[in-house]
Amino acid sequence: MSDATSPQSPVTEAARRARKAAATLAPLPRTARDAALHAIADALTARTAEITEANARDVAKARAEGTPEAIVDRLTLTPERIAAIAADVRDVVALPDPVGEVLRGSTLPNGLELRQVRVPLGVIGIIYEARPNVTVDAAALCLKSGNAVLLRGSSSAYASNTALVAVLRDAVEEAGLPADAVQLVPGESRESVKELMRARGLVDVLIPRGGASLIRTVVEESTVPVIETGTGNCHVYVDERADIGTALAILVNSKAQRPSVCNAAETVLVHAGIADAFLPRAVEALREAGVTVHGDAAWQAASADVVPATDEDWGTEYLSYDIAAAVVPSLEDAVAHIREWTSGHTEAIVTRDTAAARRFTALVDSTAVMVNASTRFTDGGQFGFGAEIGISTQKLHARGPMGLPELTSTKYVVTGDGHIRE
Repeated sequence: MSDATSPQSPVTEAARRARKAAATLAPLPRTARDAALHAIADALTARTAEITEANARDVAKARAEGTPEAIVDRLTLTPERIAAIAADVRDVVALPDPVGEVLRGSTLPNGLELRQVRVPLGVIGIIYEARPNVTVDAAALCLKSGNAVLLRGSSSAYASNTALVAVLRDAVEEAGLPADAVQLVPGESRESVKELMRARGLVDVLIPRGGASLIRTVVEESTVPVIETGTGNCHVYVDERADIGTALAILVNSKAQRPSVCNAAETVLVHAGIADAFLPRAVEALREAGVTVHGDAAWQAASADVVPATDEDWGTEYLSYDIAAAVVPSLEDAVAHIREWTSGHTEAIVTRDTAAARRFTALVDSTAVMVNASTRFTDGGQFGFGAEIGISTQKLHARGPMGLPELTSTKYVVTGDGHIRE
């Protein structure tokens, strides 16, 4: 395998070019970066035929290989979808610029003026799976926040990503920014991914977007710092004092509104005090939504439609019309179950008891905790951030939906008047 520090490595050379571009981007005003984003949106629209032609090759290859239609659909780019992607880029232009924001400032007793300001991270590597729309989304967010980006999509979308990055680079260059601010990582093999993960000193941070296997591989094998965008083993806890109608609506929405995403619920826990009234209605509501319940003995006793649950079910991110289900004796037992099995993404409590809600939010240690609301709200757009590059389930620097501020770091600017330390 090529060494990522080797001058002849194409991945290393791309990272070096990105680092040079990042140095050019960092001091540029917002107007320059916004102009590049407008140029990208216009170019996507103007070159739609070129993009869809390349995408058609990926789609045909995927179908020939027997790829499930749900994945083929995520891979597919139509003129309407490209128009929507271009509109999303224009939406990013309108977002507040995080670069240069002063987080805190003061005048020290000795007269030194101290400011902590947001600055770009530098070079961001994005490793992601089949969705080519991520190519544009990630590039737009990185450019808006002053970063250069190295994009490594899956080989299944290689033709699509190649065409998209060509459009992005041309638009960026025409707007007066360095084209190398946006690059597709050279190569389709796993070796190029490994080289990117080991380009420490050239790449400032990696963000993996995809399934559990991809994320685990990047976290465990990378020498570059990683922001872990997590899998979503999310829980809904129905408390003893829940309103049953509210609980049913939240449960069905959390699970079935869009089951293939990371903020969909994968487990429902029900307090024993409300189980007799709630379980039969819950099984029926979930069945009507097309959901199969994998339940413990109490759930199985409530309906013949319930499949027996195993320990594997408690730890599974189904991403399908399946849900694990258990009855618990208390709120504390619900929390203990969550702490054992959660991926740290999103948990919800449904209750009319304010004290129970407060205790749940205090005890549960996840990225987001919902009180009487669906888990599906853990999303940058829903939180009002305008856009996100992923949902971080780690605790350092960025946690939860990652908007533009999370794509920055900070530095201290200290201004004196000939100050020397005695």
